[in-house]
Amino acid sequence: MKKLSISLLTLMMLFASCNNDENSNNEEPEVVVNENPATFKEIGSITIGGEAAAEITAYDEKTKKLFTVNNSGTNQIDVIDLTDPTKPTKIGKIDLTPYEGASNSVSIFDGKLAVALESTVNKQANGKVVVFNTTDYSLIKQITVGALPDMVTFSPDGKYIMTANEGEPNTDYSQDPNGTISIIEVANNYAVTTLDFASFSGQAATLKKDGFRISSFAKSFAQDVEPEYVTISDDSKTAWVTLQENNGVAKVDLVTKKITEIFPLGFKDFNTAENGIDVSDKDDKVAFTPWKVKGMFMPDAISQFSSNSTAYFVTANEGDAREYDAYTDIERMKDYTLDATVFPDAATLKLETNLGRLNLVADMGDKDGDGDLDEMVSFGARSFTIWNGTTGKIVYDSKNDLDKKSQDFGTYDDKRSDDKGAEPEAVVVAKMGNQNILFVGLERTDAFMTYDVTNPASPQYLQTVKTGDAPEGLLFIPASKSPTKRSLIVVSSEGDGVIKIYQPDLK
Repeated sequence: MKKLSISLLTLMMLFASCNNDENSNNEEPEVVVNENPATFKEIGSITIGGEAAAEITAYDEKTKKLFTVNNSGTNQIDVIDLTDPTKPTKIGKIDLTPYEGASNSVSIFDGKLAVALESTVNKQANGKVVVFNTTDYSLIKQITVGALPDMVTFSPDGKYIMTANEGEPNTDYSQDPNGTISIIEVANNYAVTTLDFASFSGQAATLKKDGFRISSFAKSFAQDVEPEYVTISDDSKTAWVTLQENNGVAKVDLVTKKITEIFPLGFKDFNTAENGIDVSDKDDKVAFTPWKVKGMFMPDAISQFSSNSTAYFVTANEGDAREYDAYTDIERMKDYTLDATVFPDAATLKLETNLGRLNLVADMGDKDGDGDLDEMVSFGARSFTIWNGTTGKIVYDSKNDLDKKSQDFGTYDDKRSDDKGAEPEAVVVAKMGNQNILFVGLERTDAFMTYDVTNPASPQYLQTVKTGDAPEGLLFIPASKSPTKRSLIVVSSEGDGVIKIYQPDLK
């Protein structure tokens, strides 16, 4: 009888526990998984098309679906069942042609899919954010934003949708819309506030002195600024936006809906051993050598995290040129006249096996205005960088680690040496246990790398992982939201239209 009583009591306790779970707003218990972030391995893959088929992907935990931008001869969002990540299956699509826009980016919160659409009628006209239901793909709302929304994201609390509206000119520069940022209030019937950078024009000289770039062809400060990518703080009060072609980052107060600061990112000195770069695609070798060259950081993707109550943002320093019929700002080093005092070995430097092939920023470097180059400025920093989120000052730069580790991994593309090297494209910082883990996507070496950035001043390299061709989007799915209850990384590669899913081992 004693044993029976204990069994009944145990059953009653279990029954009560189940009832309590059912009455707890259907919230899932916190998933604590002891994973090793240095052991991500591919567990699943799906091809959804050819080039440009898999650019950016978002995940809906309610339906266990992926939603992926597909611009490979189509204009749609592909829907993929991720219930079993080892066997991802395409199960549907959302046709975007009725909305007169082509998708650039997607984001999801609480069963709502936000899609950023640039106008297919006139690329320089205002774009849209279109919001769909992730269950039945029905339209919820269309919102007008600025020209060419290149990236869209929900705030962590779901109250806001933000877009970075790049506002690129047309090919003859007869139309050059302002670059803008749009802030959409979800609960206020998707009311939108679109901000431009005209109020900062009076700071142009100071910003330029500190490394912010305004094109010599620019008609105005506001038109020249080109927002690229957005990240939002965990408390949903602050955003940081990369201004890629301008070599800067804007800080935005979401509560007041104002751009509060522009951080000019300055220059990286490649003339040190730890920053040495491979600069020629014609020398039949890979050698990371110091050169008397500077790099503009010009970041693409950005991600934020905090450590010891300090905010940080991390950038993928890809670099980007402006190439239009009316104006281009990229030119080979060999086509310049170099200042003889600064570069007494100019003839040697101009050899294609040395610096001759390196792409430089065309309208920079003539510091005294006498028609020759006093310094050489190139595109990108070939690195990731961690910056203080409050001051915009550098905390850590990865130097030439991405290129060197790509070479060690066997995927460094020497044919990109004259351009931007491994070309860091994407960055995502995620919490795994008590560690902050950084994932860096490398477009030209078809890989991502992981670093432990728990100490932002001293990141620790963990792993390099092979991806599809030209990884564009990195998506981290935490264990608490994952269909496997294990952390997942989803990599979308626009070169071959492949989506790959990776999972780490347990410790």
